[in-house]
Amino acid sequence: MLPLQPKVLLVEDERAQRELLKYNLEAEGFDVSSAEHGEDAMLMIAEVLPDLVILDWMMPRMSGIKVCRQLKTRSDTRHIPIIMLSARSEDVDAVRGLETGADDYMIKPYSVRELMARVRTQLRRTRPAAAGVVLTFEDITLDPERHRASRADQDLKLGPTEYRLLTLLMERPGRVFSREQLLDLVWGRDVFVGARTVDVHIARLRKALARFGGNDPIRTVRGTGYALG
Repeated sequence: MLPLQPKVLLVEDERAQRELLKYNLEAEGFDVSSAEHGEDAMLMIAEVLPDLVILDWMMPRMSGIKVCRQLKTRSDTRHIPIIMLSARSEDVDAVRGLETGADDYMIKPYSVRELMARVRTQLRRTRPAAAGVVLTFEDITLDPERHRASRADQDLKLGPTEYRLLTLLMERPGRVFSREQLLDLVWGRDVFVGARTVDVHIARLRKALARFGGNDPIRTVRGTGYALG
């Protein structure tokens, strides 16, 4: 699994539906985790924050509405887009789901193709590079479709890891990432390297960014990690 793939958490208690959606999401290039009820979903989110949640309304143990409400009231998860799925077709139910904090609402049965399109639409806000959007920060530009990064119109020579680090930081300028979060998001969950590795690659990225002058845009947050700006 390549790091920096958008992470989608699928929460659906119907096994056949869960497997179908997981297959289609992975075919679209997403890193998919799945849970069959709300309690499992909350435990998984506590370990790794997803980029998007697809959430069934009616589930045992903890309903989708309750999961959605909890996620949207927490500062660390309120930014995560939630697409709610439900067999409840009344307008009042859709309104309730959206008022709880869901970013989108689809009624079963639904078109898998349409769901994939809505997933991509939501991810353009939180993972713009994954959707091919050109990113800019001050005089730095990153074009994910051309796999090109530049500063002051001069091409930057970046290794694969430095490119992924820059992509992550530019997608969320101002956000402070701990070393552990950077390890998970850039290197991947299954790669066992130490936190010192992050410092080494941040130093390489800083060196590449300083090649054509300008200020150091990467901020070190003592005891925590790094942020862009």
